[in-house]
Amino acid sequence: MEAIEHRFLNVNGINMHVAEMGPVNGPVILFIHGFPDLWYSWRHQIVALATLGYRAVAPDLRGFGDTDVPADPRSYTVFHIVGDLIGLLDTVAPHQEKVFVVGHDWGAYMAWFLCLFRPDRVKGLVNLSVTFPPRNPKMKILDAIRAVYGDDYYMCRIQERGDIEAEFAELGTQRIVKEFLTYRHPGPLFFPKGKVFSRPAETPLVLPSWLSEEDVQYYTSKFERTGFTGGLNYYRNLNSNWELTAPWTGAQVKVPVKFIVGDQDLTYNSLGNKDYIEKGGFKRDVRLLQEVVVMEGVAHFLQQERPEEITKHIYDFFQKF
Repeated sequence: MEAIEHRFLNVNGINMHVAEMGPVNGPVILFIHGFPDLWYSWRHQIVALATLGYRAVAPDLRGFGDTDVPADPRSYTVFHIVGDLIGLLDTVAPHQEKVFVVGHDWGAYMAWFLCLFRPDRVKGLVNLSVTFPPRNPKMKILDAIRAVYGDDYYMCRIQERGDIEAEFAELGTQRIVKEFLTYRHPGPLFFPKGKVFSRPAETPLVLPSWLSEEDVQYYTSKFERTGFTGGLNYYRNLNSNWELTAPWTGAQVKVPVKFIVGDQDLTYNSLGNKDYIEKGGFKRDVRLLQEVVVMEGVAHFLQQERPEEITKHIYDFFQKF
């Protein structure tokens, strides 16, 4: 961890914090984190793949960690985030026409759109947890989600600015971090009003073996500085993304892809994702989908829960190119 380099870059009008390790001229792997996460979620993969000759690059996305947190909630669309990532690649890999990409959660979502918008910049993609989101031209995303799960579904509860932040504040940053990172119910996540995570705040939380108190403290220190609003704004732009991406209705991802998900992951067990993967929809939309791995007994934060296995999956796939 001490060998990981940190610097700040001005990209797309914001100051972005980036963690890097590996040979300066090595093939770049861009790691894109999710919510409520940071570059830190890739700490195991950064070190391991850097020692194997890759240049690992892991930013804090806008709204997270030590990167700027724009105040305007409209500044978190797919175009803002992909714009940040292209600006980052132009700076850290100016002589590499294409790079490898690894995404998780919101990072996976953004990686899909990076591949959709700029396939000329991506050599290969390993995405974790979140499948490609094909655009339904007849219904906005949040309307479709509400129709299935109602207003208490977590993506819906997050929409009102300041509402869920107030509930998070009552529980405290450290508690929220622990609740998210230890969550492993294989089904949809609900945030009933006044009952976020549906258990009393005084209920003890036992950390799994892969998550230390030191890890929790790192996350807590960063979210205490920024708050959660920046990350929550990604959810608040779901319908805006739907509107803005109308020209890409029916578009396919045409870069080589490996997809990995845990069978205990809430994403695998909600919103019809299991059927989408198993019944051909995923392969239809991602034409060069080469492999789908469903890891048994693994939940959402799989790159931290099973770091060695995820690193090997990434390495084995990228070695093909």
